[in-house]
Amino acid sequence: MTKKPTRSGNSAANDVHHPSSIHREKLFSLFEEDNGGIIYLRGAELMYRHQTDYEFPFRQESNFWYLSGVNEPDFHLILDLQSRNYHLFMPKRTEQFAVWHGHIKSSDEVLQKYKPDHLHHDTELPGMLKDLNPDVIYCLNEQQAEYLEDLDRSLQVDTETLPEAISYCRCIKTDWELDQLREASRINNIAHLEVLKALRPGLYEYEAKAIFEYHQIRNGLLQDAYNGIHASGPNSAILHYVENNRQMKDGELYLIDAGFEWNGYASDFSRTYPVNGSFDGNQAAIYQTVLEAQKKAIEMSEPGVRMEELHLAAARIILEGLREFDLVKGQTEELMENDIFALFFPHGVGHLLGLDTHDVGGYPKGVDRIDRPGLKFLRTRRELQPGMVITVEPGLYIIPALLKPALEEDEKSRYLNRDKIESLFGFGGVRIEDNLIITENGHENLTDVPKEIEEIEELAGSSG
Repeated sequence: MTKKPTRSGNSAANDVHHPSSIHREKLFSLFEEDNGGIIYLRGAELMYRHQTDYEFPFRQESNFWYLSGVNEPDFHLILDLQSRNYHLFMPKRTEQFAVWHGHIKSSDEVLQKYKPDHLHHDTELPGMLKDLNPDVIYCLNEQQAEYLEDLDRSLQVDTETLPEAISYCRCIKTDWELDQLREASRINNIAHLEVLKALRPGLYEYEAKAIFEYHQIRNGLLQDAYNGIHASGPNSAILHYVENNRQMKDGELYLIDAGFEWNGYASDFSRTYPVNGSFDGNQAAIYQTVLEAQKKAIEMSEPGVRMEELHLAAARIILEGLREFDLVKGQTEELMENDIFALFFPHGVGHLLGLDTHDVGGYPKGVDRIDRPGLKFLRTRRELQPGMVITVEPGLYIIPALLKPALEEDEKSRYLNRDKIESLFGFGGVRIEDNLIITENGHENLTDVPKEIEEIEELAGSSG
């Protein structure tokens, strides 16, 4: 069933309506000197829970979605580097598929929707590989390489080149991609604000999660970008807490880190609020320190700056705050040199954002992680460029699992106020996260959820 649409090339008009063609052209441009190879990607399949018929909601593999615009299971694609032709392979569905899953798209419908240069059934893939007879096939991983080698043992497969190339492409967003991220953020702003307004003692974490997801879904966002964190009290010191089953108590903090996708593109905001609507002394001091650290990192976010510079600037402000309310002692420079900040701020200051929440491309070839507490968990070390989208999310946490051992080490304990720190075990933590587009002259902040103490206290619990 080889079919070709009646059009020529990839016109600019088609690019407007089908932005994946722009993405393919970006990728083709990185392989201009390779005229004998092809790129192969296999899309995601339906997934089921532990050998049952419980079907997980389908979500396309991000690289496949980026290059094809196809968010349906069981598709394949080939990009011919010599002709620059795009071959899409659709599954051959049976009537039983229609019984359980609904309408089966015809080949003409698939052509019209995705506009490949050539459309085939997936059964034609082995024959197409023989016809193309490539010198090398670039694919994403060993699993896809094994699939190709099972089809034909003579194929030469490269799994190293394509991941680096496609990550490079995905780092810099097109205008269309930026619009998707803006819309995801616009709706995330609504959902986060509604949670703040509903907050009160006695609310369960899962009730806050339900409020958040309700406002996402009623605005048309059906896929969460990651497991949302709704953490109260001591749970707010667990960096990736997802149980979300505790009842919030008066006098505690509540940390929300959650976002949904729009057309696959993620939002990722964090806020920390007082459950009863008012910050007490310790809460306000720690919160304001994190807020000042975030403001400094956001202010610095512009082309040419590296993420580790943002991290260290935020860490310095966090240390100065810790000194002010007597949790640590010593001069800021000495505390920085001894990595005391990482005991309270153990994760990276942010990451790239796009089709994945922790988007690809953070460590280009030749760039290694910094072997230093806190900094080694940075998810990107790229120099910021216009068109990149990042998160900025400093945090300050009282984590007994980090602080108890440090209090028993001579090297660290001399900088720590044991009594004050131990009195705050159970406090939890504070994290504040915004999403930024890096522009030619600075940045565009996509996050519009209250974060000043006065604004939070005015709105908290205002829904009654």
